[in-house]
Amino acid sequence: MARDSRRASVERNTKETQISVSINLDGTGICNVSTGIGFLDHMLEQLSRHSLVDLEVKAIGDLHIDFHHTTEDTGIAIGQAVKKALGSRAGIQRFGSALCPLDEALTRVVVDCSNRPYLIWKVKFSHPKLGDFDTELFREWFQAFAQAAGLTLHVENFYGENNHHIIESSYKALAKALRMAIEMDVRSSVSVPSTKGTLTDNKVK
Repeated sequence: MARDSRRASVERNTKETQISVSINLDGTGICNVSTGIGFLDHMLEQLSRHSLVDLEVKAIGDLHIDFHHTTEDTGIAIGQAVKKALGSRAGIQRFGSALCPLDEALTRVVVDCSNRPYLIWKVKFSHPKLGDFDTELFREWFQAFAQAAGLTLHVENFYGENNHHIIESSYKALAKALRMAIEMDVRSSVSVPSTKGTLTDNKVK
């Protein structure tokens, strides 16, 4: 797939949320996000900036109930856009990994753009809330994103005390690992990185 065509737009409208997403996998990290949830916006800005994926997200959700639907559906919509932009996945590196610290916290993320969605989540928080945000919702976002994008995703926080630092290091590590995985392989720019010859179904190895 030509680099200038790795763009996608997705709209997801339900009774709970209305979300539009536009991405450019070969961008420069330009980000314009508005979900109504300040901390989620901050994390999506980290994802865009450190992956160099241009990201535009507009979300309106039932925040008068809680942040769950908007958080999860935003992960789904961004994941769908990534999947659409990757197309056949021909020529990509496919695998990526990153260790990212933030002060006392250290997190590792490993990504496989396998179209076999799976999440391993080894992240614990010391408090149920981060401001007004339920910390359990971070797993929901990563799960939704991995499932919709077709990613095998392993997230492991080794240590940390500050919950803000723990989750921000997780998003930054995701960004760096994703950047590596979706980068075009100059030695194999047209072939699909799988012995099956395809990454467009859920049975590849």
